[in-house]
Amino acid sequence: MSDQLTLSAELRERAGKGASRALRNEGRVPAVIYGDKKEAVAIHVEEKALVKLLMTGQFTNSTVELTVNGKTEITLPKDVAFHPVTDRPLHVDFFRLAKGATVNVEIPVHFINEEEAPGLKRGGVLNIVRHEVELICDATKIPEFIELDLTGFDIGDSIHISEVKLPKGTQNAITDRDFTVATIVAPSALKSEGEDEGEAEVVEAAPAAEGDKAED
Repeated sequence: MSDQLTLSAELRERAGKGASRALRNEGRVPAVIYGDKKEAVAIHVEEKALVKLLMTGQFTNSTVELTVNGKTEITLPKDVAFHPVTDRPLHVDFFRLAKGATVNVEIPVHFINEEEAPGLKRGGVLNIVRHEVELICDATKIPEFIELDLTGFDIGDSIHISEVKLPKGTQNAITDRDFTVATIVAPSALKSEGEDEGEAEVVEAAPAAEGDKAED
């Protein structure tokens, strides 16, 4: 399961673009906590501490324990705005989680046992359709990733979400279709050979057809 991240924050005394700009100049990032049918709370966090969490690669699918003036809030990061040029974080939205809450999160897919896939052994290529899958999880038990076992899959096979073993306590958020997560496709060299053979057959067949027509 993903580790719970921690971050200290302070209440924002003033709102507006000018106040936010002043905070950023001081190495702080404006943010807001909302949700759970409670009032939104304007806060700011240290930019260095935030960037450190962003660099983990798990920020958006982990819960964050925010400590604001001594009070703790369990939250889920919902949106991070970045500067279009410098890529510095400009603002963060944190969604407040109620006790026992479930959340929809995008979980990375890791592919295992590639050496046990006949299609890959024969030179096939793994075509990943979805690098992440949206799951419904307990907010305190968000998996770091899910594993897709490639054992037995051959060239031409499509691997659907129904064939992925999901962690206990999680469920697929998309229930109206059995969507494809990955396919195993023929290598381009084999495709080219097949196409060339098909073209040759057509070309060779054409003169024969003309000859038959002449005899008629």
